[in-house]
Amino acid sequence: MVLLLLFNIFGTLYGFYWYQFQLEITPLIFIPFVPDSPTASMFFVFVLIGFLMNKHFKYMEALALLTLFKYGTWAVVMNVLTFIHGAPISLVAIMLIVSHGAMAIQALLYIPFYHIEFRHFAVAAIWTIHNDVIDYVYGMMPIYHTLDDFKDHIGYFTFWLSILSIWIVYYFGVQKPKTKTTLSSYNV
Repeated sequence: MVLLLLFNIFGTLYGFYWYQFQLEITPLIFIPFVPDSPTASMFFVFVLIGFLMNKHFKYMEALALLTLFKYGTWAVVMNVLTFIHGAPISLVAIMLIVSHGAMAIQALLYIPFYHIEFRHFAVAAIWTIHNDVIDYVYGMMPIYHTLDDFKDHIGYFTFWLSILSIWIVYYFGVQKPKTKTTLSSYNV
C-alpha cells in the first residue's frame, strides 16, 4: 500500500509538472479544473492515506473512483488518437498511456474498499460535469495540438465518458449492497 501511495504521489507531481505550460496561460478561476489527471490521482493519494490510517475519506473515495476511471480512460484514448493522426510514438506517450491505463484500473480494483454514500457520489458527479463545462464550454480542455480539429467530437466523447463514469460510481460504489470489505482482511 505504501508503494502504491508513493507511485501515486510521484504520478501526481509529474502530472502537475506536465500541465505547467497550460497552467501558465490558464485564468486563475479555472486552475482547479485544468489539471484533470493529476487532480484525480491526488484524490486517490488522499484515499490511500486514509486507508493507511484505517479511515475512509468518502468524498475523496467518490472523486477518486469517478475521476481516475474517467481521466485514465480519456487520456489513453486521446494519446492513441494522436498516433492515429500523425503524432510520433515516443517513450513519453507510451508512459502516458500505461500510467493512465493504470489509473483507470486501480480505480476499479479498489471499488470493494470504498464506502461511498449518495451525498459523496452527488458531489463527485457535479464536480465532473462542472469540469466538462469548464473544459468544453470555456475552452480549458487539455492541449493536444494534433487533435485540435476534433475538439467538438472530443467534447461529445468526454460527455458520454463522464456519464459512464458517473454510472460506475453509482452502480458499484453506491447502489450495490456492501459487504464491508476492509483492507485489513487482505493483509495490506
